[in-house]
Amino acid sequence: MLIQENMSIKEKLNILADAAKYDVACTSSGRDRKNDGTGIGSCVSSGLCHSFAADGRCITLLKILFTNECVFDCKYCINRASNDVVRTSFTPEEVCRLTIGFYRRNYIEGLFLSSGVLHSPNYTMELLFQTVYKLRTEYHFQGYIHLKAIPGASQEIIDRVGYYVDRMSINLELPTADGLKKLAPHKSRNTILRPMREIQKKVKESKEELIVYKQARPFVPAGQSTQMIIGATGETDYQLVQVAQSLYRQFDLKRVFYSAFVNVNEDSSLPATQNGPPLLREHRLYQADWLMRFYGFKGEELLSESKPNFNTLLDPKCDWALSHLEEFPIEVSEADYHALLRVPGIGPTSAWRIVGARKHGTLTFDNLKKMGVVLKRALYFITCNGKMMYPTKLEADYILRNMLDPREKLPVNPREIKYEQMSLFDCGLTDENQVLSPDPFRTFIAQG
Repeated sequence: MLIQENMSIKEKLNILADAAKYDVACTSSGRDRKNDGTGIGSCVSSGLCHSFAADGRCITLLKILFTNECVFDCKYCINRASNDVVRTSFTPEEVCRLTIGFYRRNYIEGLFLSSGVLHSPNYTMELLFQTVYKLRTEYHFQGYIHLKAIPGASQEIIDRVGYYVDRMSINLELPTADGLKKLAPHKSRNTILRPMREIQKKVKESKEELIVYKQARPFVPAGQSTQMIIGATGETDYQLVQVAQSLYRQFDLKRVFYSAFVNVNEDSSLPATQNGPPLLREHRLYQADWLMRFYGFKGEELLSESKPNFNTLLDPKCDWALSHLEEFPIEVSEADYHALLRVPGIGPTSAWRIVGARKHGTLTFDNLKKMGVVLKRALYFITCNGKMMYPTKLEADYILRNMLDPREKLPVNPREIKYEQMSLFDCGLTDENQVLSPDPFRTFIAQG
């Protein structure tokens, strides 16, 4: 291993920013805090408009590791102890200077700070505490801070850190205990879930204290999140969705992030990825996650043991609708909000608009289009004043063929359709809700 001393802060930044690019759990703040006039910066929940560079780095947050040194030897991690890579560490002062310097140049609005494990979890967590404490008290930085807690660190240190950050996360890493034992033997589910539970309790206690003592300092006010690696072990989509659903219900997590497995190490325990990272699978999981959090779907509605993986051709909502045609079509002038949410092409905003607008008059399909309904998908599942938009058949094969054909803007005449087994080469994967980019699968659909 090459040993180099007195590395410049710029050299450290190049190494530790690049080492942090595989951590995706930093895309939202969910926290409002106005500047009180004593420091610099502020934190607005809708103000962090994150975008991602081609290598996965978050542009609007300073996204770095405190150190890429690590005593753990997780088989999937580029910074594992057995890898021969250049190692370096920041000091708390260097992280503060970098954060303030980037903020003053209007490059960032906050800090995402993660770390390898230097010497021990407690030693590393203490350094992270010193960093955020100094940033808040000496540099008076009031912007957004997301910190990644170290599994195995004492709860006392984690509690101290929680009063100086907006969001905290502990990576679940792998969805099952067996997978963790196989690829990250130095970690355990207990060392990950125990601090999650304690953070949850502390957040609840802090909210109660804020009601009684209005000047009390909030504890992790933007909540906690976690991340799972997808494709490193053999779990099905059904298992992943069930794990995510349990985390939301039992730990009040704000987000579960999914990271497509990128094979950066040569190891016989890791799967071969000849076709690259499973980005489409990651994309489908994010879509399903969105349905569970904002559309009222349950994981068992989307997948089951008999159907353990998502359809590669259709998003989970369309796939569910085609499997439950007995519930359609629904009449938009009568259906309640929750029923409207189940229609492909109708999202939370357009559903509320429909519910509000129909109190004041009769709706038309033109009205629905102006409200944001994606009629290209919704027209197969709704009626407006008792009529469908065009003559269509409520048959899965017919609807599927029209949804997947990129050449068709309107459904073909049902009398002319010929039903036959489709080939994967007969259709293209399109999404009218987004502009296709070189990597469209990392963007999830927020509407319908």
